[in-house]
Amino acid sequence: MELSRITQQFTESIIRDMTRVALRHPGSINLAQGFPDFPAPEAIKQAAVEAIQKDMNQYAVTWGITALREAIAAKTRHYNHIEADPDKGITVTCGSTEGMMASLRAIINPGDEIIIFEPFYENYGPDCLLSGAAPRYVRLRPPDWSFDFDELEKNFNSKTKAIVINTPNNPTGKVFTEEELRFIAGLCLQYDAVAVTDEIYEHIIYDDHIHVSIASLPGMEDRSITINSISKTYSLTGWRVGWVIASERITREIRKVHDFLTVGAAAPLQMGAAFALTLGEEYYRWLAEFYRNARDTLYQALLETDLHPYKPAGAYYIMCECTDFMQQHQLPNSLELAYYLVKNIGIAAVPGSSFYSDPSYGKLQIRFCFCKNPETLQKARTYLSRIAKATENR
Repeated sequence: MELSRITQQFTESIIRDMTRVALRHPGSINLAQGFPDFPAPEAIKQAAVEAIQKDMNQYAVTWGITALREAIAAKTRHYNHIEADPDKGITVTCGSTEGMMASLRAIINPGDEIIIFEPFYENYGPDCLLSGAAPRYVRLRPPDWSFDFDELEKNFNSKTKAIVINTPNNPTGKVFTEEELRFIAGLCLQYDAVAVTDEIYEHIIYDDHIHVSIASLPGMEDRSITINSISKTYSLTGWRVGWVIASERITREIRKVHDFLTVGAAAPLQMGAAFALTLGEEYYRWLAEFYRNARDTLYQALLETDLHPYKPAGAYYIMCECTDFMQQHQLPNSLELAYYLVKNIGIAAVPGSSFYSDPSYGKLQIRFCFCKNPETLQKARTYLSRIAKATENR
């Protein structure tokens, strides 16, 4: 019996697998999978608890409770400058992961192509294949992870249905500029394509960079799909509550896929999410400052090793170029490097190969996350000093 030819084209998540590897090594620090090791805000948790106690424990409206959709519309209007109709343009999903899958399934037809910037969050490649599209990849190049405008334009053609944008970007920390987004928008308009934008790290930005939603740009209101969730901003990765914003026409199709894919997100957690979206500006200022300090701690620690880091402009990951260290220890690729770091240094990270269409492109890179409390990062800094000492004594 032949099984799916599509699923045979990719593996299970390397990111999640590295968490399992970390668990097999007691005492190691998990800087692989991007989840915080500190508590979520108490008031948000309490809002969900109260919803459970009030017996809000049955199916919610498939595309999300009214309170949450209205909260999303209000916050999106204020922060993203997007006018979203809570009744006709917002779909609450089981996290942004389902939001991406439902969105692509809703717009793709056989023969369509999707453009993806790489390195990319590892789900995007399989998402593209599972939706039935053919992927085209455009490289982001260090140190600033810029892309070549001409290269991108050459990849657009009559088969292009969508381009996936993640800003701020996982794994690089790139924040797409308004100039870059306007150029992409122009290509979408020219080729009748949809910009599918994952903005889950929108509030985690550093050094005067500015988050711009492509859906807010002229002409993009009806050809953008904006995906987000509560996972990263509110340290609630396990709640799996996300949303998709699109025009009424596109939303109708997304809701169909969502309905038969997952039915709906957890009802009481949607109430907690609705409360989270009402937090004031002081929370987002605190969040950005907290993660800036975390970034600087880990970045400085990595600078003192042969795992040469690129300083991120947003999100909570640091990519490193590891040629020197790998040559030193005769490590053939980034997967072996990741295993080495867990076993010998006590830190789990993600091999760079998992973020590229061709694993060889990332064979000398590795990604660390810094969504951890200060004590964890100080401990990680101590562990990383073992690399520095090994380097100095070689």
